[in-house]
Amino acid sequence: MVRSMTGFGRGETTVDGRDIVVEIKSVNHRYFEFNCRTTRGYGFLEEKLKSYIKDSVKRGKIDIYVSLSQKEDTESIVKINPSLAQGYINALKRLSEEYGITDDISVSTVSAYSDIFQVHKAPEDEEEVWNAVKQVLDTALNNFITMRETEGEKMKADIMSRAEKILSIVSEIEERSPQRVIEYEARLKEKIEELLGSAEFDEQRVITEVAIFADKVAVDEETVRLRSHFDQLKFLMDGEGEVGRKLDFIIQEMNREANTIGSKSNDSDLSHKVVEIKAEIEKIREQIQNLE
Repeated sequence: MVRSMTGFGRGETTVDGRDIVVEIKSVNHRYFEFNCRTTRGYGFLEEKLKSYIKDSVKRGKIDIYVSLSQKEDTESIVKINPSLAQGYINALKRLSEEYGITDDISVSTVSAYSDIFQVHKAPEDEEEVWNAVKQVLDTALNNFITMRETEGEKMKADIMSRAEKILSIVSEIEERSPQRVIEYEARLKEKIEELLGSAEFDEQRVITEVAIFADKVAVDEETVRLRSHFDQLKFLMDGEGEVGRKLDFIIQEMNREANTIGSKSNDSDLSHKVVEIKAEIEKIREQIQNLE
């Protein structure tokens, strides 16, 4: 199933006492580009997230945000800043001596100055954290991929509709092309009769000229290749995985064939049909730029 390169997915739940939120969004990009933001202290998750997502997403600019709290029962380590605590105590003693205030300095008094304490959480088990995040990540990633597939199906329908229109125009060109040779032969004979009147002329020479013209304006090879490119386009659109760059190449080839048909066309009707084909090819190209 083809996928769009734009999408969004979110997952949120509590795992083992942790509140975890994962959001993934993406926009078009020629390659895979990954940007990650996590809660401070959990930077070690970035490479794991990148590797995990890259298994499922091949192209696009991916932005992921992960928010998680520590487990409620995580041990806290409280350290004291000795020099700062002593500074407060000395200042309180001077305050008592200089202003005659009762010296009732206690632990409770000093502890009111919270900046003397440094609180650290005990190191966490990285693998345990990753396993918890991965559960929420799976939900966000599934939602993300579902959205990309839904958008991809819409684009596929539009692309195939335009490709069918191109095929229809190709059929019109194949029908019109032989008629041009017949018309050329009629015009050539008419011109010769105007110049020579009732005099006889070399019929074989006329046949040769018509054959040269027919070879010059023949577009059979180009229309056959256009149909072949259409088959390849359909095959890729019905397939799985990364198809955007392959489709872009096919569209280039389709445009090349259309240009060749246009260069062989000295017929206003055919020229108009070639313009129609190229317009549809360009619209397909625009859509393909959005596919993974």
